[in-house]
Amino acid sequence: MDEQAARQVVVAVLTYRRPDDLAELLPLLVEHAAEVDADVMVVDNDPDGSARDGVAAFGDPRVRYVHEPHPGIAAARNRALDEADGAEVLVFIDDDERPGEHWLARMVELYRRERCAAVVGPVISAYAHEPERWITEGQFFARRRLPTGTTVEAAATNNLLLDLREVDRLGLRFDERFGLSGGSDTLFTRRLTRAGRRIVWCDEAPVVDAVPAHRLTRRWVLQKAFRSGNSWSRTSLEMCTSGVERLRERLVLTVRGLVRFLGGAARFLAGVVTRRTGWRARGLRTLLRGAGLVAGAFGYTYVEYRRAT
Repeated sequence: MDEQAARQVVVAVLTYRRPDDLAELLPLLVEHAAEVDADVMVVDNDPDGSARDGVAAFGDPRVRYVHEPHPGIAAARNRALDEADGAEVLVFIDDDERPGEHWLARMVELYRRERCAAVVGPVISAYAHEPERWITEGQFFARRRLPTGTTVEAAATNNLLLDLREVDRLGLRFDERFGLSGGSDTLFTRRLTRAGRRIVWCDEAPVVDAVPAHRLTRRWVLQKAFRSGNSWSRTSLEMCTSGVERLRERLVLTVRGLVRFLGGAARFLAGVVTRRTGWRARGLRTLLRGAGLVAGAFGYTYVEYRRAT
């Protein structure tokens, strides 16, 4: 802990049984860490600790291994917060991502210039193989790009810098009830901004997300759309502070979900009639997100990160 606290910047990569990805990512992270005098922390969420030997074999003093056997990405994120105690900032990146040029330096530079509570950067998809036209025209992997300095309401942890002092002041933690369903990062960052803190966009600090073949299917992308709506409803309800507010939010989410569902269905049918692939795909995407909103409003939880063991 004392050695870790000596660094003001800590990069945390959460991993679960992806040794090849980790072996490719660690040398890149060490290069970025050298630019800002940072440390790298690998948080292994495999109960068997399968990443331990690979990190040890890498043998770089800047890289530290931490084992978090409790299942769920929220538990791993909280372990990263605990282990980075004493540092100024903690930067999250996924083990299947690759940082762009000067990624870390640009994140830290914007944070220190803006004095914000968090900085988030773009995620760019790189595919294992070219997706079919239906997925491409459905824009299932399209992600937002915003001007640097834009304030956002919520963010994922796949490219996120956190001011640990602000996190500590607010007593924020990742809710482990969302550990296997996803959404704990959305809830965490929404609570951060609800408390009046700023999350600032840094468009010059992208990471590239390696999308494996098993995610380039219609089934997977549609499930993802449903989960997205489901998580938004669940985090919205979790932020309510009274029964009356919760009931009102449930009604709002239901109406929004139904509007999306019906609008998506109309676009899908229009696509069938006109034989437009993009309309059909985007219609189903909108329909499924709406269904997820409604399901989440009534208490259903879609578990994305189901584990066999």
